[in-house]
Amino acid sequence: MIIYRPVGPQELDLIARSGFTAFPPRLPDQPIFYPVLNFEYAAQIAREWNSTGPDGAGFVTKFEIEHGYAEQFEVHIVGNRTHQELWVPAEELAEFNRHIVGLIAVEAAFYGEKFSGEIDPATNLPNGK
Repeated sequence: MIIYRPVGPQELDLIARSGFTAFPPRLPDQPIFYPVLNFEYAAQIAREWNSTGPDGAGFVTKFEIEHGYAEQFEVHIVGNRTHQELWVPAEELAEFNRHIVGLIAVEAAFYGEKFSGEIDPATNLPNGK
């Protein structure tokens, strides 16, 4: 199953440090990990939320998760029909990461007015990613 995760620069850095193989643990105030089921919704979050936040950038990651494993998580619709998320309890994220097939890829990048880093023209990612 192909799914997406919108992330900011800090989370992207932690994903890169894993060799693009895992998502970082949730913070104590983040009880749920929310990957989304379509690119459009992930891009909307990255563009309208992450890129307008304090770091000024948002990214859409794309990855494959074993279908049989992913089926255990209920799909939640949190707006219109395109706003579909899997709700993965934070304490299950390490196991979730073990079921990722291949690498986590960056599909899109959005930069807002507050972004102050340098962008690698070859990758459209901040230098060092």
